[in-house]
Amino acid sequence: MPAAEGLRARRFWKKVMPRQKKSSSPGGSQRQLRVGETVRHAVAEILSQGEVHDPDLEGHIITVPEVRMSPDLKLATIYVMPLGGRDTDTVITALERNKKFLRGEIAHRVNLKFAPDIRFRVDERFDEAERIEKLLRTPAVQRDLAPDSDEE
Repeated sequence: MPAAEGLRARRFWKKVMPRQKKSSSPGGSQRQLRVGETVRHAVAEILSQGEVHDPDLEGHIITVPEVRMSPDLKLATIYVMPLGGRDTDTVITALERNKKFLRGEIAHRVNLKFAPDIRFRVDERFDEAERIEKLLRTPAVQRDLAPDSDEE
């Protein structure tokens, strides 16, 4: 019967003590955020120094506002935005073409057990911020924000 008791005890502890905690922070765990920031700095440095030799990337200044890492740190989603927001599709396809080179450079610059797979996405935060700004400038919102003069 000791084997049955051991099995019962294991089931009990699996219910009581889950293996992985659910992350309450929006960007993931502290480690994900730290590694993402390190990868962001590495990619920004590579792009700013012009180490990627691609005719579609030449003449574009690319900002890297955020890198999100998967919980196992094996996938990095790199959000990029060309300065001025023009030619985003061209820049993304050029970065996808040079993904192998960039992954190798990230592996050399960031000390991780595995070099993360990378994927590129356009950062939509600038568009969202502009949409909110336009909304705040509409006459209806301005009317609601104006101080009432008839309260006295």
